[in-house]
Amino acid sequence: MGNKKIKKFFMVKNSFISLISKKEKEENQGSIEFQVFNFTNKIRRLTSHLELHKKDFLSQRGLRKILGKRQRLLTYLSNKNEMRYKKLIDQLGIREPKNR
Repeated sequence: MGNKKIKKFFMVKNSFISLISKKEKEENQGSIEFQVFNFTNKIRRLTSHLELHKKDFLSQRGLRKILGKRQRLLTYLSNKNEMRYKKLIDQLGIREPKNR
């Protein structure tokens, strides 16, 4: 049974390969799109971690904080530039909030 957990961990770990090149990372670290992309990767990593460790309450708190930060950035972007917002939502495959 322990082998299944280890295999699942490695499969999940390898699925987070960056879609952004190193050059783009260096140039655009302050852009909203880059920040949302990083938060989304962190959210996916924490979610898979919490599937294995259901009682890790500190990670749950960290996940909620990152979700809030990403939501604030997405709200700012949607108010500022609707086209960039829609493109980013489609690229990352995340849902639009209900209260929008």
